[in-house]
Amino acid sequence: MKFTQTFIPTLKEAPRDAEIISHKLLFRAGLIRKLSSGIYSYLPLGIRSIQKISNIIREGMKRGGAQEVLLPLVIQKDLWEESGRWQAYGKELLRFQDRHEKWFTIGPTHEEVIVDLVRGDVKSYRQLPVNLYQIAPKFRDEIRPRFGLMRGREFIMKDGYSFDMDEAHANVTYQKMYDAYNWIFQQCGLRFRAVEADTGTIGGKFSHEFMVLANTGEEAIVSCSACGYAANVEKAEIGYQESAAAADSAPAGPAPVLVPTPGKHTVGEVSAFLQVPASDIIKTMIVKADGGFVAALLRGDRELNLIKLKNALNADDVQLAGDADCMKLTGAHAGSLGPVGLSVRIVADLEVTTMQSAVTGANQDGHHYTGVRQGRDFQPSVFADIRNAVAGDACPHCFKPLEITRGIEVGHIFKLGTKYSRKMNAEFLGENGAPQPFVMGCYGIGVGRTLAASIEQNNDKDGIIFPLTIAPYELELIAINMKDPDIADTAGSLYEELLRDGYDIIFDDRDISPGMKLKDADLLGFPLRIIVGTKFKNQGTLEIKVRKTGEVVTATRETLRETLLSLRKSLLP
Repeated sequence: MKFTQTFIPTLKEAPRDAEIISHKLLFRAGLIRKLSSGIYSYLPLGIRSIQKISNIIREGMKRGGAQEVLLPLVIQKDLWEESGRWQAYGKELLRFQDRHEKWFTIGPTHEEVIVDLVRGDVKSYRQLPVNLYQIAPKFRDEIRPRFGLMRGREFIMKDGYSFDMDEAHANVTYQKMYDAYNWIFQQCGLRFRAVEADTGTIGGKFSHEFMVLANTGEEAIVSCSACGYAANVEKAEIGYQESAAAADSAPAGPAPVLVPTPGKHTVGEVSAFLQVPASDIIKTMIVKADGGFVAALLRGDRELNLIKLKNALNADDVQLAGDADCMKLTGAHAGSLGPVGLSVRIVADLEVTTMQSAVTGANQDGHHYTGVRQGRDFQPSVFADIRNAVAGDACPHCFKPLEITRGIEVGHIFKLGTKYSRKMNAEFLGENGAPQPFVMGCYGIGVGRTLAASIEQNNDKDGIIFPLTIAPYELELIAINMKDPDIADTAGSLYEELLRDGYDIIFDDRDISPGMKLKDADLLGFPLRIIVGTKFKNQGTLEIKVRKTGEVVTATRETLRETLLSLRKSLLP
């Protein structure tokens, strides 16, 4: 393709609302344009990358035994009521009525549709396994769309669903998808990690997130370099030796002392006022769990993990209580709460069991207790790991120190079990002739998000550095001066030759300054760049620049193909 025949509206400056690198560069390089909040048009270069990512996904799914389908975007209310998600999904589900006043939604995910499809045609275990996927638009009415393609309302997604006869066969399918996902992201040229994750609103028993490693990543990844354990911060477990988790049921020592702490509410304020480290303070937080109230206790220098707390309580919904609820339950505002004399159920982080004498709120504004001991002054009903892991915590598998890195979620796979098949009466006849529900898996990849994550990981001060396999074009040919007939003719004939040889190439044939061409080339980030300029005219040599490394290699017309093959091979995953 020639530059003069392609719609590539590059910009010198990014839009004001572009907050992160990928958002800025996608706009400046002319890959996307905004239509409305969280909704974008893909321009020619953007759609070429999307298509390349999609084709890699298709090959990966083929390797994993999945088949492609295309499901309706508009879904009737009835199916979502069968699964119980019409109300449970929340306001992100865009609901509307047609001219017949029937309710529909624009699909944010397609579990209900795929279950309805399979239950209608798969009747026997002999027809299993079934593994289907699609690559299609989705819509989720995000309350605050941001970061361009990272968190939009309309987005392109690969969503796949598997159906097996039992848990053992479902585990085999899950492993195939796990392996396929690793292959896909390797082929996309990305540095990534597969991490254990919470299943969230999708549900199910177990899941992995695939995280592209990037310093600008919005999620923390907790990992152990010693044994390879990895999880996102919502899921990451913390290792505790049994001896450290044991608590004396009746510790000795003086009774707690009530001390005034006027105007001191935060852990930092109380720590400074009483001259005790934050690690000696027990933080008490009132949460609402499925409509009831629970007190969550953890060390003052730790952060509560609501996902872990929800799982520890086996609750469907957990959220922090408001100040009015705190006052009603305890008589004190948040910041003065404590477990001594508290009438609600108490859940304590495992680390609290190691605290021999602690500072807590006294449930009186402006007062705290010192010398509080768990087991004597208060007794939790549940001990559990309910805090966020931090660097240096013990690995739950080998007890070596954990590390924290940043990442961007691009894929997520789930073991769904029978959550949807049971609710929607999706059954088949088993080997014993009796009906039984399908055991399901669910597998998603954010296609546009993968493009954005790649740019977050691969960029410099000048622009994008595309991995070879997902670049809009692998090779850019630049004629430095189109007004020079020798240069223009040579570049034109070379372009035609490389096209015939099957190269994925774009030819910058614009009649603009060399500086503008080279600046755009850096911005657009095509992996390989051939420059036809005065060196070729005077010495017969072409310059080939590798965008990723900045390396410049020279070649003649005769050695060009061999040189390109070698450089291209070096850039393959």
